[in-house]
Amino acid sequence: MTASQLRTAFLDYFAAHGHTKVSSASLLVKDDPSLLFINAGMNQFKSVFLGQDTRPYKTACSSQKCLRVSGKHNDLENVGVTPRHHTFFEMLGNFSFGDYFKEEAITFAWEFLTKTVGLNPARLWVTVYTTDDDAENLWRKIAPEVKDRIRRFGEKENYWSMGDVGPCGPCSEIHYDFGPEYACDRPDCTVNCDCDRFIEIWNLVFMQFEKSADGTTKPLPKPSVDTGMGLERLATVVQGHHSNYDTDLFMPIIQALADDSGTKYDRGPAGVPHRVCADHLRGLVFTIADGGMPGNEGAGYVLRRILRRAARHGKTLGYDGPFLYRFVDRLIEIMGGAYPELHQRRDHVVHVIESEEVRFAETLDAGLARFETAKQSAQKGVIPGDEAFKLYDTFGFPLDLTEVLARESGMTVDVDGFETALNEQRERSRSQTAFKDQTISVAAGLNVKSEFVYNTTELSSKLLWCADDQSALALDRTPFYSEAGGQIDDEGTIRGGDEFEFAVQRMEKVDQAIVHHGTVTKGDPAQWIGKEVTASVDRLRRRMIQRNHTATHLLHKALRTVLGDHAQQAGSLVTPDRLRFDFSHTGPMTPEQIDEVEHIVNREILANTPVAPYETDYKKAIADGVTALFGEKYGDEVRVVKIGDYSAELCGGTHVATTGEIGQLRITSETGVAAGVRRIEAITGEAAYEKARADEASVRQIAELLHTSTDKVVDRVETAFSENRDLRNELAQARKKLAAGATESVQTESIDDIGIKILFQRLSDGTPEDATALADHAKGQTDDVVAVVASSEGNLVVSASKTAAKRGVHAGKLLGKIAEHLGGRGGGRPDFAKGKAGSLDAWDSAKDVLVTELRAMVG
Repeated sequence: MTASQLRTAFLDYFAAHGHTKVSSASLLVKDDPSLLFINAGMNQFKSVFLGQDTRPYKTACSSQKCLRVSGKHNDLENVGVTPRHHTFFEMLGNFSFGDYFKEEAITFAWEFLTKTVGLNPARLWVTVYTTDDDAENLWRKIAPEVKDRIRRFGEKENYWSMGDVGPCGPCSEIHYDFGPEYACDRPDCTVNCDCDRFIEIWNLVFMQFEKSADGTTKPLPKPSVDTGMGLERLATVVQGHHSNYDTDLFMPIIQALADDSGTKYDRGPAGVPHRVCADHLRGLVFTIADGGMPGNEGAGYVLRRILRRAARHGKTLGYDGPFLYRFVDRLIEIMGGAYPELHQRRDHVVHVIESEEVRFAETLDAGLARFETAKQSAQKGVIPGDEAFKLYDTFGFPLDLTEVLARESGMTVDVDGFETALNEQRERSRSQTAFKDQTISVAAGLNVKSEFVYNTTELSSKLLWCADDQSALALDRTPFYSEAGGQIDDEGTIRGGDEFEFAVQRMEKVDQAIVHHGTVTKGDPAQWIGKEVTASVDRLRRRMIQRNHTATHLLHKALRTVLGDHAQQAGSLVTPDRLRFDFSHTGPMTPEQIDEVEHIVNREILANTPVAPYETDYKKAIADGVTALFGEKYGDEVRVVKIGDYSAELCGGTHVATTGEIGQLRITSETGVAAGVRRIEAITGEAAYEKARADEASVRQIAELLHTSTDKVVDRVETAFSENRDLRNELAQARKKLAAGATESVQTESIDDIGIKILFQRLSDGTPEDATALADHAKGQTDDVVAVVASSEGNLVVSASKTAAKRGVHAGKLLGKIAEHLGGRGGGRPDFAKGKAGSLDAWDSAKDVLVTELRAMVG
């Protein structure tokens, strides 16, 4: 069976047994600070296992994209070296949320492996937790073929905990035996041995306890099941291989690398570069397709490390420049059927990988040369930590890349010294950065439920809660929008008849409550708890926000139309006076592209298209082609904002009723904010109208200055520039003639002992341009001439003729010394240099400095 068939067979098997197929979550984690990337199938169900969330199903199955490159689950060092370590992998899993438990989980696993997949039962071994008699008895009952191939292990191998506190329990693992020919020499060689005879293929976790802070455990009222099986490992044993890299998930990429580079793939140590590149390509493509971008911090830096490791191994294969991006299509051929986002974001992924490769290629050779230098300073085979830090800080070499280079040279790296240098740099950076003060909300722990009501800016509601200091209120229903999806908070008032008034200044979501922060301007809100109040949003401000929010949807679609589908939203800000939209793109937009985007948006505004929000099922929305933001977490029920046939996006914000309400959109800037991320800022409505009026007034003013009409102002400006350019050229020629005459009239002196003539001249009323012209003319002389000229304003120019420069004269160094003598600074090329004197009071003695330096240069 192919890997693709195995994936489908797994999901179909469990669907046939009542499990809901759940799509893989994004690799990028947004709601769990303990993770940079999804690294297990259960991650997307963590809140369900913790009892913080519910799903409309009690059993599920998935094939989850995973990345293990940081923290305790860090396989990076072993990638390509061992047969089974990877950065990216797929975890097949089935889950029970308080439904079935051990017996069903064991039955499903055994039946799938031996019946559906057809593995030989005699090759399968089982492990259980030391005290888990239930699991062992169930195995002997359900799978008598296992016979004596059941082993018990302790907490390290067969016990799982979500954290220091929370759900935990024993686990049972299924291992595959490759046979005694792969065994080590240990007489007690068995499962969990360090040799390559056995491979764990499936882990069944039985969450039956809850661990408290004091370390004690108690049974969970509804035990659950979390299982995980690596698709790559399953494919290895089913396809009859010993290494994951020999499966159809990797070999097509490895072979393409070998063919393209003209190298022969070796399944031993010589093949490590092929395997690393193939593995790292998978991790990069999937993570970038999910919205990740290489950077200098957090998840971004992990991606950069992966790519740079691949680049270095590519150099071993003979690649001197970018190469990895060329194999993206080969990967998509293998995986695109199961993950359509790879097709959708293909161009973006290729652009990001290629641009990052180009960036690193600029420093790779220099960094490798620096590493050779660092080796010379090693003591007892240890490269100093500060040298490793220089490679990281100056040449972009991640520490693990330096460690790989060191190992290949039979050396190690002083990691502690590296960390010391890195922390010192961080402290310097931290001392220069002001951090935002983090405060605990006055509403922390609030236990009330609020509902946000769309399509109104005023309603009657019940006041449920008031902060002790009266700085915050909570209602049962509210028209006030709380910041989300880039749209900022509403402002307005909450009134209790004529007796109290509260000015709402910002909003906050606390669990299920929507909290209004602000100031009491009249009366005592505490006396209104449980009573009806009137909540009123600032309508004009809301209307301006709605214009800008709908405009971001129009802008998003226009960008994808002009630039391609890779131009996905990477962030936004929607305020009353402007909008900001970040999107994925590798380079600056051209003026023509910006104009086209603006034109498309305004055309849709003029069409006055209805904007129709509606709620639907998430899967149906995606199947209907609705745009979802990569990396965002959505529930089963979602809100779609549909703008005619133009666009449809998942969005919970507020919008205009028709696009015509926006008025118009003007793009005010397009800039870069990070590698592969661009930013557009724009205005709409009255602000756009005022900007148009101001621009028109500026054009009229320019036309008046040029004595022409507004429709001919561009032609007149072009004519004026052309005339100005001609006049400048004429002036430059005149200066050259004057300089030639001045050179002939100015007496040069000869320094006979070195055969150099000098022109040392201070112009009493000459401009900087005059000084440059005079010195430049001298530079063109055939004799060994050096000219030093000062304008009346203290501008210094030094020039050297070609013959003088060939003899060792350096105008830049001469100017540096003379300027220093005159209290200024400057420098330049060997034949020409400019600078500025602090004062010309010591001008006469500067000639002595000139002569002394010349003698040192050519004497």
